[in-house]
Amino acid sequence: MKRFANRQEAGRALAARLAGLPWHDPLVLGLPRGGVPVAREVASRLEAELDVVVARKIGAPGHPEYGVGAVTADSEPIYDPRALRALNLTEEQLGRTCDEERKEAQRRTLLYRGAKPLTVENRDVILVDDGLATGVTARAALLWIAQRAPKSVTLAVPVAARESLRTFSTPVIAVLTPKHFQSVSRWYESFDQTTDDEVLSALSKWETTGNGE
Repeated sequence: MKRFANRQEAGRALAARLAGLPWHDPLVLGLPRGGVPVAREVASRLEAELDVVVARKIGAPGHPEYGVGAVTADSEPIYDPRALRALNLTEEQLGRTCDEERKEAQRRTLLYRGAKPLTVENRDVILVDDGLATGVTARAALLWIAQRAPKSVTLAVPVAARESLRTFSTPVIAVLTPKHFQSVSRWYESFDQTTDDEVLSALSKWETTGNGE
């Protein structure tokens, strides 16, 4: 199965999957940081508004890269019950980590969006990330979106783990669903960490031109 050269190529491939669908006043929301370059390509193809929703992974003690939950700047956290059981953890034990990640989500939301209003109500919202592994961060973002009365919500990613796809009630569109997933980064030739400056650049160029060009 072919890998994507980078997030931009992945975004164009994903955009091609989404372009033929009937969207009503579409809003494309990228998950910072890595989802924003992908989302920009999608928004450009759909001629849709581009913005972000910040969700932060809550990592397991001693293994912060292993997400057992996630939280946004202004919503209650969500947790993966299977992960908690497997690690013999409780939500209470993760309270401090959750608070830290919520503060970071607040910081990034202010950095990326400032006080700019974001209208979700009665719009078709497309949440975009660069890949779907466990899906816990996407779930937190989807909950945040659902609380703001969208017309519809779709999760769109270039690559997704099959076992995670089956756990979503929200429609998910993925370009690649490999049998042996392993990790998101495996499906990219270049998967450098996206910086805050790159996120801000993508958003500012979009605001300036209206189409990201």
